[in-house]
Amino acid sequence: MSTSVDTTAQTAWWMLLIRAVLTVVFGVVALASPGIALLVLVYVFASYAVLEGVAAISFGLRARGSHPHWGWSVVEGVISVLAGVVALFWPGQTALTLLVVVALWAIVLGVAGVGEAFAARGRGDRSWGWTLVGAALNIVVGILLLVWPGSGILTLLWLVGAFALASGLAGIGRAFRVRAAGTAG
Repeated sequence: MSTSVDTTAQTAWWMLLIRAVLTVVFGVVALASPGIALLVLVYVFASYAVLEGVAAISFGLRARGSHPHWGWSVVEGVISVLAGVVALFWPGQTALTLLVVVALWAIVLGVAGVGEAFAARGRGDRSWGWTLVGAALNIVVGILLLVWPGSGILTLLWLVGAFALASGLAGIGRAFRVRAAGTAG
């Protein structure tokens, strides 16, 4: 691994960890409070998506000098911020609208994550598998939400909560893998 990649890993791994921990917290809240009002869910989702997006953009921009595929993190971040802003400005929409926004966000984020995973694999990054797991979960959950839209907001909460929890746990594994790669040099 190059010295600049080592330096980025040593200084930025914690951003990946914060992003993943925010995802786990969001998942736990969604699973623990399935009776939550739709408006509260919209604001929780919107806040999470914006914060997660800002963290991804920040990580990508910090890694641009040393990471050849830094753009994937920026793409993921922009998608997340846009999804959060859409949810903030239209909170009164029906559960189906939220379901479609979340489903499309998860699918597009997953596709970007697959690109990021294979780019990481191509450069020999051993943490690419964690990235691929998170991306696959994003795509699967997005498709499930689109296939069964009439299942109701409770199902949406459980699916989104499970998705966030699993994706966050995969992200925590990735963050520590990046940290270990930065200290191994």
